[in-house]
Amino acid sequence: MTHKENHQLQRKMTSRHLFMLSLGGVIGTGLFLSTGFTISQAGGFGTLLSFCVGAIVVYLIMLCLGELAVHMPVTGSFHTYATRYIGPGTGFTMAWLYWLTWTVALGSEFTGAGLVAQHWFPDIPVWIFSVAFIALVFGLNALSVRFFAESEFWFSSIKVIAILLFIAIGGAAIFGFLPMKDHTPAPYLSNLTAGGLLPNGILPLLLVMLAVNFSFSGTELIGVAAGESIDPHTTIPRAIKNTVLRLGFFFIGTVFVLACLLPASEAGVNESPFVTVFEKVGVPYAADLMNFVILTAILSAANSGLYASSRMLWSLANERMAHPIFAKINAHGVPFNALLVSMLGGILALLSSVLAADQVYVILVSISGFAVVAVWMGIAASQYFFRKQYIADGHDVADLHFQTPLYPIVPIAAFILCGLSLIGIGFDPAQRIALYCGLPFIAITYAAYYALYHNRNEKQAT
Repeated sequence: MTHKENHQLQRKMTSRHLFMLSLGGVIGTGLFLSTGFTISQAGGFGTLLSFCVGAIVVYLIMLCLGELAVHMPVTGSFHTYATRYIGPGTGFTMAWLYWLTWTVALGSEFTGAGLVAQHWFPDIPVWIFSVAFIALVFGLNALSVRFFAESEFWFSSIKVIAILLFIAIGGAAIFGFLPMKDHTPAPYLSNLTAGGLLPNGILPLLLVMLAVNFSFSGTELIGVAAGESIDPHTTIPRAIKNTVLRLGFFFIGTVFVLACLLPASEAGVNESPFVTVFEKVGVPYAADLMNFVILTAILSAANSGLYASSRMLWSLANERMAHPIFAKINAHGVPFNALLVSMLGGILALLSSVLAADQVYVILVSISGFAVVAVWMGIAASQYFFRKQYIADGHDVADLHFQTPLYPIVPIAAFILCGLSLIGIGFDPAQRIALYCGLPFIAITYAAYYALYHNRNEKQAT
C-alpha cells in the first residue's frame, strides 16, 4: 500500500447504506428517551409543535447540505465547505464542534443504553453497562467500512420496523380500535391538549428546541459519508430525499402517538415513553420487547456517532489541521487512530457513577445539541456564501446537480431558526451548561487555529 493510499478512505457505501446511516444516527436516545423530557416540559401539543418546527429546520439544513455535498462530495464535508466559503478559522472550529457533537453524544448514548439495560438488571450500575457497550460499538467500527455499513443497515431496520408498529398500535388505541390494558376509554386526544394547548406558556417551546434539534441530529451524516459513497451525484440526493420524508413521518407520527397516550405528569427520561405507552395499551411483554428494540436503536446511533466523529477527526488531519497520526488508514480502510481517540467521548458515560444517570443524560444531550446546532448554522452560512461565489465566478446555477430552492431565503431561515434554539437554553438552568461549555469551546478552537495554523496556511497560499 502506498503512502497516498494509506491516507485515503474507500468508496464502499451505496444509497441504501447512506439512507440507513442517516436514520441510524438520528433514531436513538433523542427519540426514544428525550421525547419524555420534552413532553414533561412543553406538554403534548407543545411537544408536537416543537417537533414540527424541528422537522422544518432539518429540511432546510438538508436542502443546503445537498447542494454542497453533491457539488463537493468529500468526507468531513462541513469544515471543508466552511473553510472555503466562510474562512479557515470557521472551518476549523466547525470540524471540532462536530467532533464534539458526536463524542459527547456517545456519552449520552451509552448512558441511555445503561438506563435501558437496568430494566433487566436494576442492581447493576449504569457505568458497568456503558463499558460493555463501548467495547461492542468500538469493535463494530474497527472491522471495516463495509462491515460497519452493513451492520448499521440492519440495526436501523430493526428500529424502523419497531417505530412503524408503535405508530400503528398507538394510533389504533388513540382512535378506539384497540382497548387499553385497564379497559378504560382511550384518552383519544385529551392528553394532547390537557391544561390547554400550551399549559406552561410559550417559553417552554423555546427551551425544549435544543433537545428537539438533538433528536434530529444525525441527518447531516450523509454529508460526512459523501467521500465514501458510490456515485455521490446520484446517491446523495436520493438519500437526502428519502431521509427527510421518512424522518418527517417517523418523528411526527411517533410524537403524535406519545403526546396523545402519555400525560406530561408521567413523562421523563428514567424510562422510555415507548415502554410506558406499550404497557398502557397492554402489549404482551411490552417492556422487554421495547427495551430490547430501544437498546438496539441506541447502540445503532452510537455506532453511527463513532463513525461520524472519527471521520471528522480524520478529515482534520488529512487537511493538516490535526496531528497526521489521525490521517492514517489501516488495512481495513478504517482510520483506527481517529476512531480510538473519538471513543474517548464515550467515557463521559462513566460520570453516571458519580452523578445520577438521568442528570448526566440531560447535560450531555444539551452540550451535544448545542454543538450540532452550531454546525447546522455553519452549513446554512456555507451554502449561502457558496452560491454567492458560484454566481460571481460566472457559473450557471442550472449546472448544479442539486439546487437549494428559494435561495437566499432557505439558508437565512435555517440560520435564524437554529440561532433561536441556542438562545432558548440560556433561560433553562438544566440546559444552560451547554452555553458554559460550548461558547468557551468555540473561543478556544478559534484561538488554537490562529495560534497554530493561520500563519502556516498563509505562507502556503503565497
